[in-house]
Amino acid sequence: MNKALQISLRTTVVTLILTGIIYPYVMTGLAQILFPSQANGTLVTDKNGKVIGSELIAQGFSNPAYFQPRPSAAGDKGYDATSSGGSNFGVTSKKLQDRVAGDVKRLKEENPDAPGAIPAELVTASASGLDPHLSPEAALWQAPRIARARRVAAERIQTIVEVNVEGRQLGFLGEPRVNVLLLNLALDRQFGPPPAGKEFSK
Repeated sequence: MNKALQISLRTTVVTLILTGIIYPYVMTGLAQILFPSQANGTLVTDKNGKVIGSELIAQGFSNPAYFQPRPSAAGDKGYDATSSGGSNFGVTSKKLQDRVAGDVKRLKEENPDAPGAIPAELVTASASGLDPHLSPEAALWQAPRIARARRVAAERIQTIVEVNVEGRQLGFLGEPRVNVLLLNLALDRQFGPPPAGKEFSK
């Protein structure tokens, strides 16, 4: 009995040291050496070096001079990185239908010159509520509004979108996409803060 207990204790201690101390420290060290940006959250900084977000987490933008991301059901006000998740409303949910109808109305009012129908992703939240990407088509749909707010030609906004398109991973995984936060940073680098508001006004 005592021998079996000693073996169990030794096994537990060795396992704890290997998996609870050595392995995490080795993996953390390798990550910091090989992928420091990703290991630290893929943080994004402004021109002054101030951290303003992460490439991996969506933020809400209400200023008309910026691209807007997908809707978010993460947290009470959306875009809460500590409350990642969807609303879990089904397609027959009255709350979901009302929310989508409200978003459609708002988008039409804010984007009177937008070409064609509203892209579905601009009125549907992702499963996490924090998807930082849009399709190039959904970003280009917003270009006329941003051009008007910044008082520049729409073609210049379109060029920024096209330059910032991220291709498929490994050439075949996923779809082409644009990161909304990086797009908005590119806008401010190219044109400066919007005339009628602060930098990154939300």
